[in-house]
Amino acid sequence: MAVAPQDRPIRLVVRDGDLHRSRLTVFFRLLLALPHLVWLILWWITAMLLVVVVWIVAIALGRVPSPLHRYLAAYMRYASHVRAYLLLAANPFPGFVGRPGYPVEVVIDPPARQRRLTVLFRYPLALPAFVLSVWLVLFPVPFGYVATAVPGMVALVVAVFAWAACLVLGRMPRGLNDLLVYGIGYGAQVAGYFWLLTDRYPNADPELAARSLELHPVRAVVRDGLERSRLTVLFRLLLALPHLFWLTLWGIAALGALIAAWAVALVRGQVPGSLHRFLAAYIRYRAHVTAFITVVGGPFPGFVGAAGSYPVDIEIHPPARQHRAKTLFRLLLALPAAVIAYPLGYVLLLVAVGSWIYSLVLGRAPQGLRNLGVACIRYHTQLNTYLFLLTDHYPFASPALEDRREAHALPLATPALGETF
Repeated sequence: MAVAPQDRPIRLVVRDGDLHRSRLTVFFRLLLALPHLVWLILWWITAMLLVVVVWIVAIALGRVPSPLHRYLAAYMRYASHVRAYLLLAANPFPGFVGRPGYPVEVVIDPPARQRRLTVLFRYPLALPAFVLSVWLVLFPVPFGYVATAVPGMVALVVAVFAWAACLVLGRMPRGLNDLLVYGIGYGAQVAGYFWLLTDRYPNADPELAARSLELHPVRAVVRDGLERSRLTVLFRLLLALPHLFWLTLWGIAALGALIAAWAVALVRGQVPGSLHRFLAAYIRYRAHVTAFITVVGGPFPGFVGAAGSYPVDIEIHPPARQHRAKTLFRLLLALPAAVIAYPLGYVLLLVAVGSWIYSLVLGRAPQGLRNLGVACIRYHTQLNTYLFLLTDHYPFASPALEDRREAHALPLATPALGETF
């Protein structure tokens, strides 16, 4: 099943959707991967010796010669195989030569002409994408960050929880798997740009390498365009100060409402509708303000957290029955999701900085970063709704923005403006 569009010169393909994992191979995964890590480092050394030659030839000819391109492409495929195996995104033991056919595969188009100017300044141009990839999937080894399978912060945290989940359940959680697959796909784009296999700049859009979402009672809806006013972008933090002040005051009231909702939910097994609406409005408002500050959203948000009032919106289902045991131990149960949310917060910060600079220059937000920012905000919002007892559905880590499966959505709570606060 391909999970990236065919118009990208470097794209990720997932050929096997099986999430079952052998507990034995999972337990010894790092030990089993050691021969691959040693061979990967040796292969990387030869690739680094070639990259200077490739760079000079590409400047002179405007393209990378086919033999050099095939060698580096095989190395990239092999690196992606090892990374997918090590991070548990794939189960079979990979081969040592980077042949096509692995369940999580990087497909690389044949060599094409490249602009000499972008080749000349390739490494300074790659720096922003490199910084983002460090947090998502790649460890910052000097001059060879695309060479090793050592995971970046998000991939490391997700892989640790995936390892524990696979040992207990014998299968990979789909949300964690999709997040890892997305990181591997973006890392492959960064690697291909670094190794001069393409001059197409890496695209951070989760839709390029993430599969469908599950039906979660909290989801993000984007109705916003990409145009941004340079003036409001320049003073975005200053404009957000009233919101930050009001958010702090509202947060104090929300904390009191949460304590009351927790006590009632333990007795009745459900949060009362009035408390649910109050807390839902607060969490939506937090998401609206976060989207505005990070340039993920364009217009100035309102102050009441009304459903449908902001173009980067959060839809939350009405109150439903919840398990009392989950309610009692909610803080403890939320810890793994909170740990994953922490590095995703830094990803959102990088999205904000990149979008801020890009929007000041071009007057529009980059779609890839905007969509990645929406995915990060949605995950943090799902964590907040879980903590604030609006649902007992656990946060779903997949960065995909749309559910393409043919299924009937659950009814959504879309109260009128006057009913949300």
